[in-house]
Amino acid sequence: MHNVNANGASIPALGLGTWTLKGEECSALVSHALSIGYRHVDTARRYDNEVAVGAGLRASGIARDELFVTTKVWWTDIAPGDLERSAEASLKDLGLDQVDLLLIHWPNPSIPLEGSIKALNAARRMGLARHIGVANFPSGLLARAIALSEAPLVCNQVEYHPYLDQSKLLRLCRENGVALVSYCPLFRDGGLFNEKAVRDAAARHGKTPGQIVLRWHVQQDGVSAIPRTSKAARLAENIDIFDFALSDMEMAAISALTSQNKRLCDDDFAPEWDAA
Repeated sequence: MHNVNANGASIPALGLGTWTLKGEECSALVSHALSIGYRHVDTARRYDNEVAVGAGLRASGIARDELFVTTKVWWTDIAPGDLERSAEASLKDLGLDQVDLLLIHWPNPSIPLEGSIKALNAARRMGLARHIGVANFPSGLLARAIALSEAPLVCNQVEYHPYLDQSKLLRLCRENGVALVSYCPLFRDGGLFNEKAVRDAAARHGKTPGQIVLRWHVQQDGVSAIPRTSKAARLAENIDIFDFALSDMEMAAISALTSQNKRLCDDDFAPEWDAA
């Protein structure tokens, strides 16, 4: 497993997304993931599973300083005061003194960004989080957030996969030492695994299409991926991507698919995304 270094944070290149996972199923999956080598677990206040994630972290027996835990503050709770209270509630549910990374889950046009970023920095100063960042910020908003933040932002967690061009955002992230953490990195398998570029690479390397796509993510400079799965067998498959490399030609062939610009997560409260 390699790590992405971003403004002082060392983020494991592959993590476990826990969206939709609940209760004992969630705890067992988190614990199992850690037992087979995962060290990066991603949750959020909105997922309503922080108690279960915390139980999984404890059940794993892995030392706290070996883990990288991310949680997020929901977009309705990012005003000063609300944000810090959300982070404290998350820590209580997770059973942790602090998270490694605290993110604003989505921007909120009705709450001034200045206040939200100030509150995010306050949460860090209070020791609630080692590092701070944002999620679902298009490049204009990200540039503003970076300029407003006293402590460096270490990540922007966004939807990213071979069907979505994020080159503008990637450029901005790299210029500022910010990691791009990909959610929905496999496009929830919506036809992506049947693409010739993916299938050909899978055949050449003796890997699954999913492994090829995850390798495409982590082989990009400053990119980390957090695939979500509810299947224990898939956990082992997803992490088994550090023993081979895609060629420049294979990377380019998969990257060429981004011209399709298909997006899975586009809620009515989403910001205006970067133009393709």
